[in-house]
Amino acid sequence: MTSMQCRSGLILLLLASEAAAQRVVTVRPAEIDDVLVNPGIGFMTFQRFNGDELNAGLRWTEGFPIEYQEFKGSLENKNHPATSIAYFRVYWKFVEPEAGKYNWAMLDTALRTAHGRGQTLMLRIAPYGTTKDNDVPDWYRTMMGDESGKKLIAKWRTDAEDPRYAQHFGKMVRAVGARYDGHPDLESVDLSIVGAWGEGAGSAELSEKTREALVDAYLESFSKTPLVMLLSDEKTNKYGISRKPVGWRVDCLGDMGGFGNGQWSHMLDYYPQAIVNFGMRDAWQKAPVSLEVCWVMQHWKDKGWDVDYIIDQSLKWHISSFNGKSSAVPQEWWPAVNRWLKKMGYRFVLRKFTYPEAVRLQGRLAFTSWWENKGVAPSYKQFPLALRLKNEKRTELFVTDADIRTWLPGDNVYDSAVFLPAEMPAGDYELAVALVDPATRVPKVKLAIGGVGPDGWYAMGKVSVRAD
Repeated sequence: MTSMQCRSGLILLLLASEAAAQRVVTVRPAEIDDVLVNPGIGFMTFQRFNGDELNAGLRWTEGFPIEYQEFKGSLENKNHPATSIAYFRVYWKFVEPEAGKYNWAMLDTALRTAHGRGQTLMLRIAPYGTTKDNDVPDWYRTMMGDESGKKLIAKWRTDAEDPRYAQHFGKMVRAVGARYDGHPDLESVDLSIVGAWGEGAGSAELSEKTREALVDAYLESFSKTPLVMLLSDEKTNKYGISRKPVGWRVDCLGDMGGFGNGQWSHMLDYYPQAIVNFGMRDAWQKAPVSLEVCWVMQHWKDKGWDVDYIIDQSLKWHISSFNGKSSAVPQEWWPAVNRWLKKMGYRFVLRKFTYPEAVRLQGRLAFTSWWENKGVAPSYKQFPLALRLKNEKRTELFVTDADIRTWLPGDNVYDSAVFLPAEMPAGDYELAVALVDPATRVPKVKLAIGGVGPDGWYAMGKVSVRAD
């Protein structure tokens, strides 16, 4: 054999070896149709937590400190979907019972309880309600005196144009932000500034100075935790969204004519127009849309309103979460609600995943992935895509830089590679993927595909790590 033949044979062997090392495995996971309970989306409990008894009939409570129910060991919500969010709405007077002294224990307990029930906490601190027992804080009322004789804007209990209001309410908001911004169990914060229950009545009448002072208290205090604004008026909403990404919410989803003579409704005569005119149509791309039931769902049914129309409108508006006020879902509406839950927020289907069948020691494991978001919104919190190689002797975890906050509805492609560490031994490994908690690196987001293990990882197949 000539030297030329030897060199040719060696080259062929090297090429064959390289081809074997680069043989690509293609995985097309099977889609599932399950309702998935995932972070930041779906129904929420209200002044309650997973496992608590629901409100009875058509009534609900709000604004006052939570009356905690004894936990009986089950997270099931009878006649209500499982949830990942607990919503707490409380009046200013309970957060700051004395000037400059804050009831952190109340908020800490709510956050801790939510965590223990598999939830995060959505928070609104409303300035006041409509009666004496939910007025502004006693110390603030003493300072302001009796304002009942003043000509106040409807649904205001105190004059927001008095400079002391923005000073003290804004100071409280900033204190809450300083303590809780970025807290892992704080889902989002309602940007509540004026009006009964914090719903924004009269915000359009605020002076520019007062409006900006109140809104800035939130925008400057919450840089990590998502903010949502009430869909209140063009000036306030456009100012907020001009400063930073802010989501929106409304408190009367489903009203098809329940006020006055029934000739006007939120669903037909306010929300569609306000979303566009107030500059909030595209806000969902960067921050959440969270909607609240008008009355309770049973009231919708009693009125004969079309639940499918209401659901479809909310999906058109890119809803991520829904507050049904911890009231029962009408039995006949469960199919519609389950359809809603499968579209609300994000829903990730891994359509295709490819990777090499074999990788050399300290080699590069390149992969491609095609995802479809079948929901109506992205995730607003980051849960990184991670790969895991595991056998009976060793486990290696690789966290990628994929940012699922950019995965809007429709197709999303993420192709990348990870490098095997020098100390990783040769052998056969099971390859799995998951969207993980950025701190704990445990699977956090359920995918709408089969193949999940009891530990939350999704099996893709085997990889051979070779020494040659």
